Amino acid sequence: MDTRVAVIGIIVENPDSTEEMNRILHEYAGCIIGRMGIPYREKGISIISIAVDAPQDTISALSGRIGRLQGVSAKTAYSSYIFKAEES
Repeated sequence: MDTRVAVIGIIVENPDSTEEMNRILHEYAGCIIGRMGIPYREKGISIISIAVDAPQDTISALSGRIGRLQGVSAKTAYSSYIFKAEES
């Protein structure tokens, strides 16, 4: 299946949603290239970026599930390049 590279930017304003967010990210571990989290203690929020390589519908599903959590927002930036699936 064709894949795209994308970055999901996440802002966590409700720390009670962190456990569920991490559970969701674990479900998608196979398509996560890397993750960077920055706790912004002065403002009481966390800023997280997730780099992924997956089919577009998988990326959209991941971002949507995270964005529906209470006190969490997520936005996705996609690479314009589509990586073709290798022929077997």
